[in-house]
Amino acid sequence: KITENAKKSLASLKRENPQLEPTLAIIQAHNDRLIQETNKKFAKEVGLRVIHICLPEGSSKDEIVNEILRLNEDPNVQGLALDLPESLYSSKVLNAVKPEKDVDGLCDVNLGRLVRGDVLDCLVPPTVCAVMELLEDLGGKTVLVVGAGGAVGAALQCMLQREGAATLSCQWRAPQLQTKLHHTDVVVVGSTKPGDVPVSWIKPGTIIISCSRDLLSEKHNYGQQNNHATENAVGSLAIAMRMQNMVKNTERWIQSQQYRKWDLRCLKLQPLSPVPSDIEISRAQSPKAVDVLAKEIGLLTDEIEIYGQTKAKVRLSLLERLKDQPDGKYVLVAGITPTPLGEGKSTVTIGLVQALTAHLNINSFACLRQPSQGPTFGVKGGAAGGGYAQVIPMEEFNLHLTGDIHAITAANNLLAAAIDARILHENTQSDKALYNRLVPVVNGMRGFSAIQLARLRRLGINKTDPGTLTEEEISKFVRLDIDPSTITWQRVVDTNDRFLRKITVGQANTEKGFVRQYYMTGALDPAIESMLALQLRLLSALHRCIKVIRVKIAPATTVFCALTGALAVLMKDAIKPTLMQTLEGTPVFVHAGPFANIAHGNSSVLADKIALKLVGEKGFVVTEAGFGADIGMEKFFNIKCRASGLVPSVVVLVATVRALKMHGGGPNVTAGAPLKKEYTEENLQLVADGCCNLQKQIQITQLFGVPVVVALNVFKTDSPAEVDLVCKIAKQSGAFDAVPCNHWSAGGRGAVKLAQAVEEAANQKNSFKYLYSLELPIVEKIRIIAQKVYGAQDIELSPTAQSQVDCYTRQGFGNLPICMAKTHLSLSHQPERKGVPTGFILPISDVRASIGAGFIYPLVGTMSTMPGLPTRPCFYDIDLDPVTEQVKGLF
Repeated sequence: KITENAKKSLASLKRENPQLEPTLAIIQAHNDRLIQETNKKFAKEVGLRVIHICLPEGSSKDEIVNEILRLNEDPNVQGLALDLPESLYSSKVLNAVKPEKDVDGLCDVNLGRLVRGDVLDCLVPPTVCAVMELLEDLGGKTVLVVGAGGAVGAALQCMLQREGAATLSCQWRAPQLQTKLHHTDVVVVGSTKPGDVPVSWIKPGTIIISCSRDLLSEKHNYGQQNNHATENAVGSLAIAMRMQNMVKNTERWIQSQQYRKWDLRCLKLQPLSPVPSDIEISRAQSPKAVDVLAKEIGLLTDEIEIYGQTKAKVRLSLLERLKDQPDGKYVLVAGITPTPLGEGKSTVTIGLVQALTAHLNINSFACLRQPSQGPTFGVKGGAAGGGYAQVIPMEEFNLHLTGDIHAITAANNLLAAAIDARILHENTQSDKALYNRLVPVVNGMRGFSAIQLARLRRLGINKTDPGTLTEEEISKFVRLDIDPSTITWQRVVDTNDRFLRKITVGQANTEKGFVRQYYMTGALDPAIESMLALQLRLLSALHRCIKVIRVKIAPATTVFCALTGALAVLMKDAIKPTLMQTLEGTPVFVHAGPFANIAHGNSSVLADKIALKLVGEKGFVVTEAGFGADIGMEKFFNIKCRASGLVPSVVVLVATVRALKMHGGGPNVTAGAPLKKEYTEENLQLVADGCCNLQKQIQITQLFGVPVVVALNVFKTDSPAEVDLVCKIAKQSGAFDAVPCNHWSAGGRGAVKLAQAVEEAANQKNSFKYLYSLELPIVEKIRIIAQKVYGAQDIELSPTAQSQVDCYTRQGFGNLPICMAKTHLSLSHQPERKGVPTGFILPISDVRASIGAGFIYPLVGTMSTMPGLPTRPCFYDIDLDPVTEQVKGLF
């Protein structure tokens, strides 16, 4: 009956989950084949897969625990049971089993739930289930449990008492045993009866249940010696109950894989006035342990990889688990054309999610880029937000985090080194010498590697034996014939270093005169970093990367350079988003960090997709696009949304009175220099004149058919009249709403009105559309962006740029989107032209390709892909306290 019911239940689960193959692992440390065969038989009847781990008899507790820990981490094992000698059933062994895999229900967590009465949240030990199945109508009866201690004894007494029985317990050698046996109605025997305990002590009519661990092999004769007693052995019934427990566990496992409602404990803020420094605020808050945060938002324990106390990588398997979960709302934070100081988009992003979750009880996730060390040690400082709207710990966020940028740098530079090395080797060796080195004889045998076989197939050579290639085929195989003048893949470094903008390599005598000039770029340029941000499948993206132009055949990819696998290995952890938290304990994903002026300026598609599943249908994912809406937002819509297939619900456009005054004709704003009085005193005319830039950015947003809410990031020097004026003009210019925000000084509470406006706007009709068709020629797509977004009269391509456009078009890349590399300090190509410049011709000096990421990127004017350090960089103020080892001076 038990196995039949379990079989029906499991069949129902499999119908609803066709890929389901529940597996029970049983660790056995004895030579009793009968128990093993009975487990296999019952498992087969029910439809379960069972694997036996047969350890030698005499195995130690540590050996058992090591095997348990291995199976705990095996995602293909849903249940774990133990068949061990009595001496090995210690607390250490039993509690090594994960509670969610404890089919025998013997760990402290399961027993605690049972004793507390949470029967639905625990599994009752199979032996106890079998005893209870055999006993009927226990109300008012006295039950003696003999020789059953530990976890089974405790669970047995708990269940008997729950059914109304009075329970007694003792060991076989207890002096009061005879008296207790004579006054009991039911005896439950937990271990083998000693020979010197006579059966005559048991009163006639007593029911005897034997549940010794030797369930099947032990012979009992209580009933034969006392014809008035009724004897029952749980035997195989307990094993049937184990299988029933496994089916119940499988059902719970399925439920655990489904979307979980958040149970988030937000952190309290106590804002101070005046507002302390960012790093002081960050250190004053005690963040939650990241595993606690992960559990609160519905992540499973095997879906995170913890880095210290406050950071964790999230595994991509979550996307498969939650693939049927509806997405939440998708919000983009962009901005007006900024000053060199930045206008607080990251701060607004953090303040908004703190307001949504900590104050309005709406699930929300912030998705941010990882900061580069260039700005952190250069001019702008960190990117964790600021004031009481930050990601914490801010020093970890702003520095190495989990090492993703270092991994990207290593992968990028490995490929650059491989290209130069290959040119050298091809120019100094014959075909035969190259072939012998590329396909060497190892242990008397010669064979192609997997990536070499892939290269052969791409060349149309369908051979697998190195000895069968003709001289012509060998020549095609060993030579990439790279033209050094066409190499587009550069070495990178995550530092602002202007002296790497043009360098010479290969000057050592060992390079045999193969010298060439080239440039280095920042680590967050449009190469691997952008590919990481835009692609869902790392290997396939790496396969597509175009590195150099070949003279004789076609563009050379990583497959031709035999590097795809190595690059994937270097980036295997970098592909996973990093989980952190805000000052108010709400979740944040940090992943990828491409600049918006020289790359596409958005965090990763993977982070957004995972977050959209986790927040639930009514939740919000808030992500940020770098610099002004003309830069980061345009690329978000035309590049990132095409790559992801996601549709944004609303745009939050960040403005400041400071930046608007600059666009209205105010004096230059310089990092590190005090602000002029025009920026610290009320000046309504400057504000009104500068709102032209805000109006233009609103118009750019409307090109894409998405509602826009203006968030005015309020500074203490802004007057109420200036704030009211900006909000009034923004609404008149087509914004759905315009809201002043004080999250920097008040945390999420200061952005509640913004959160409410965003929630309302997200429910409006959305007519999202792209700015241009991918089928248009490259030049026409560039022209559309220049005219409709920047306000240019036309574009002008240099001969180099036109040549590159023609080359990429011939190679079949004309249908890629465009990623403009342009200054962020003006709508035009001239940083000094503020407000809304018109009538200018946009010069395109060069055009490059990032095929792995999936876009063409034109360079506008004199735009450099390697930033430089200013006269007084941020690093002047950064230090490490030698006593506390705490970082000082970050902002």
